[in-house]
Amino acid sequence: MAGTRTSLTESMFYVLLALRSGPKFGVEISSYVDEKTKGETMLGPATLYTILGKFEKEKYIQEISVEARKRTYQLTAKGLKAYRDEVNRLRRLVADAESEGV
Repeated sequence: MAGTRTSLTESMFYVLLALRSGPKFGVEISSYVDEKTKGETMLGPATLYTILGKFEKEKYIQEISVEARKRTYQLTAKGLKAYRDEVNRLRRLVADAESEGV
């Protein structure tokens, strides 16, 4: 993957997945991840906003509106590429495991 990291943490992956379907603000992202993972992955505010800050710096996302404390973000082309690269990396890992009989 282009950039400074070679893989995403689980939380980072789910933030990009959440933004794939369209722009969202923090609470919407957290709710999406909670619902998608059936509560297995919980994003607290500190974790979420740390990830959003890193992603904004890396140009994976961009802030598109601010209403009081509500900041809305959308995925960039670079962020979508990072997401797709990670999906492909994970598929390779699973394929390797399956080739060994899991």
